[in-house]
Amino acid sequence: MHHAVARATKCRLQRPTAQPSNVHRTERRGTGGTHLPHLRTPHPMPTSILLASEGVQAGWLTNVLLDFARGGAEWVLWLLVFLSIGTVAILVERLVFLRRADADRERLRRLILDHVPEGEADALLAHLEQDESMEGRVLAYGVREMERGPHAVEELCRGAIGTERLRYERGLPFLATVGSNAPFIGLFGTVIGVIMAFDQLRNLDADGAAGGPSEGVMGAIAEALVATGVGLLVAIPAIIFFNVLKSRVNRIVTGTDLLLRTLVALLHERRTPEHSE
Repeated sequence: MHHAVARATKCRLQRPTAQPSNVHRTERRGTGGTHLPHLRTPHPMPTSILLASEGVQAGWLTNVLLDFARGGAEWVLWLLVFLSIGTVAILVERLVFLRRADADRERLRRLILDHVPEGEADALLAHLEQDESMEGRVLAYGVREMERGPHAVEELCRGAIGTERLRYERGLPFLATVGSNAPFIGLFGTVIGVIMAFDQLRNLDADGAAGGPSEGVMGAIAEALVATGVGLLVAIPAIIFFNVLKSRVNRIVTGTDLLLRTLVALLHERRTPEHSE
């Protein structure tokens, strides 16, 4: 009985173990002519090969957008160049306009103080009509309506200030739009360039030109980043110009409002003795 148990144990020990299903078994010849097993793990199949083997293809819209991207991003750079030209043109035009429309507020204040208490509306109006500034135009409008009373003059002049402000802020919305959107336009050009770079990498032969595929792709990406740089270069000055011009217009509006308050106060002062009599 002991001999039977020993034979069964020996058979179990000599039974070959099963090879894993995912391991390829090859044999190589040893030095003594014996065949030795060699285990090799299979390489994973690339995703692109798997998709191609399964018949998965890009959709129609994706192909259209890829064709659009392959057209290049040079048009983005030209668009940014035109936006920068428009920015400089508006800046120069606004600076010239504001310089010509600059007012001597102290002189206007003295004119109001000298003529309104005496009721010399015609003399005051003759001086104000020669002034093309916001302050002069608004005050001239108020003097023409002096007979309506101080409250009416104040309301009418505030409406005139709003109209003049639109004239002074002409072109500023364009600067604000360029400043806020130029970086995104440049980023769009960069995205197109990166798509082209990876498309170039996909189509490049394994034995590509000198320098290898990585050099060509890095060069394409470097060119794509130029669009982002140009977008920032256009946006930053546009924002600066917008803030400078907006601040100047706000100062002019504030000065006009102060002169209007002076005019209305003097009109109230003139009407007080009339009501007391």
